[in-house]
Amino acid sequence: MRSLIDIVNLSTQEIDELIAVAQDIMANPSKYAEKCRGKKLATLFFEPSTRTRLSFEAAMYELGGNVLGFSEASSSSSAKGESVSDTIRVVSGYADIIAMRHPKEGAPLAATFVSNVPIINAGDGGHNHPTQTLTDLLTIKKEKGTLDNLTIGCCGDLKFGRTVHSLVKALQRYQGIKFVFISPEELRIPDYLRYELQKAGADFVEVQKLDEAIPQLDILYMTRVQRERFFNEADYIRLKDTYILDSEKLQNAKSDLSILHPLPRVNEISTEIDNDPRACYFRQALYGKYIRMALILKLLEVE
Repeated sequence: MRSLIDIVNLSTQEIDELIAVAQDIMANPSKYAEKCRGKKLATLFFEPSTRTRLSFEAAMYELGGNVLGFSEASSSSSAKGESVSDTIRVVSGYADIIAMRHPKEGAPLAATFVSNVPIINAGDGGHNHPTQTLTDLLTIKKEKGTLDNLTIGCCGDLKFGRTVHSLVKALQRYQGIKFVFISPEELRIPDYLRYELQKAGADFVEVQKLDEAIPQLDILYMTRVQRERFFNEADYIRLKDTYILDSEKLQNAKSDLSILHPLPRVNEISTEIDNDPRACYFRQALYGKYIRMALILKLLEVE
């Protein structure tokens, strides 16, 4: 029995295989419509989610399976003080696979020690979000045809953004990847990630201005600059508009730039860009359903 807690649990070969299956599902949905008939997915979401929870549920339904679970901790027995391990022990008797989101880092990993069924980490605190990373990788593969030899710009909150951390850990294993980290000084990538990149001999630079970085990028991965992370209001006001992507900033970008965002967005991407063919974020959200279908099939060992 296998679970997915961190993107590094998967080899690059396994990631490539998942992407291939997801692409086949997109091309031949009827072929997969009964693959999980009689199987049940439990979605245990101890903190709110829209895209991740609904895409897991849509994925299981489109595979012919069923879904049970809860969408917030207050509607589960954890509100009465039940431990996560007790919840998992009980639910793993009801379902064949569990997708779990929890505000505490490490909770999904702890769940694997008591579960009788595979656990999928659907986000734990500021730590990991491996299925978002798989979504991002499928999006890049669909847009670019490859995961090699790309210049990836990550912009915004790079210190606390779990989606960026997971994506970087996945992509640094591919060939010819260059990272451009675009953030204010206060929100640079965390030290552990910088150390891992240096140890692996990865090609990366850290800059503060989006305008200067954008011409060289193949992928721009936007995240929100969060007001609450700043030590003083003056710094936030000074920097916040630097990281709003609008038509003016895109004038110097490549014609085939792909703009990704894990969503939800606030104001970091102007709505005027939504109809630009380079805007991938709504397609990206849709691709999340297909890659989660592929992952469910893999962990349930369905042929």
